[in-house]
Amino acid sequence: MRALALLALLSLATPALAQPAETGEVIRLDPIGSEQLEARPISIYLPPGYDTGMETYPVIYAMDGQNLFEPGYSYAGVEWGLDEEMDRLIAEGRIRPAIIVGIWNTPARAREYAPRQVFDTFSEASRSRALEAWGGLPVSDIFLTFLAEDLKPYIDRNYRTRSGPDATALMGSSMGGLISFYGLTRYPETFSSAAGLSTHWPIYADASHQDPAVADAWREQALLAWAAYLDTTHLDPQIHRIWFDHGSINLDSLYPPYQSAIDAIMAEQGFIGPANYRSTLYEGADHNEAAWHARLADPLTFLLGVEAAANPASRMPQ
Repeated sequence: MRALALLALLSLATPALAQPAETGEVIRLDPIGSEQLEARPISIYLPPGYDTGMETYPVIYAMDGQNLFEPGYSYAGVEWGLDEEMDRLIAEGRIRPAIIVGIWNTPARAREYAPRQVFDTFSEASRSRALEAWGGLPVSDIFLTFLAEDLKPYIDRNYRTRSGPDATALMGSSMGGLISFYGLTRYPETFSSAAGLSTHWPIYADASHQDPAVADAWREQALLAWAAYLDTTHLDPQIHRIWFDHGSINLDSLYPPYQSAIDAIMAEQGFIGPANYRSTLYEGADHNEAAWHARLADPLTFLLGVEAAANPASRMPQ
């Protein structure tokens, strides 16, 4: 009896071992492409409980897929840690579970991510410089057709998704952020949200490293091109939600005047935030995967958070 009593006291005094948090799973599909586009691997994050439940999930299509989940394939060996961040935010109840579809880039990344409709309005001399560096015209419209009309239907057929635009978003960094926003403008009835981290508004990266006079002239031309293009788009602040951010050092230090001008254009179209539009500066943040990882919770909670779901301007369902 004494032994049993002692065991009972010990069991009360010893805290229960914490149960490990359930984690999602990352799988990789064989390369997928189209007749006009090089095939590339697709990495998919499935949230905790996917294999054992029947729930359907929102989907975020994320660019530069090899940089999102696995350091062995990412640029410079540094990944976003997107799967771990999703697991953490889901476990904390800060976001709704979602599927992430990571679309790997290819050697034609610049051509696939450069917005063709914007680029075409640049001067001939400016276009020539970029085309020489890229080896051809932008194929971003072809890439987006592949994403919206080939890849998305495949994902919807084979995984438990909420396939409507209200549950479908785009996300990327640098030129990946550029194509995410451009994709929202090209397919506003397919996607409802986009997040661009360190969005590379100049489009042609090398132009950002010229002397100040050249950089100023390029910026003026780029912003005129963006303004003209955005005047033709059909984004609706009652339906669509947009996240932009940038840091303050190295390549990101060039973005503030671009982002301020874009913010003003979007405000004229009714995107005045914070429910449907966020534009955030991260002081001291660089232009790399480590910097994007450090602030990843912010765009994820914007796209998937409980607050976003409760707001009428958000169409990402609970």
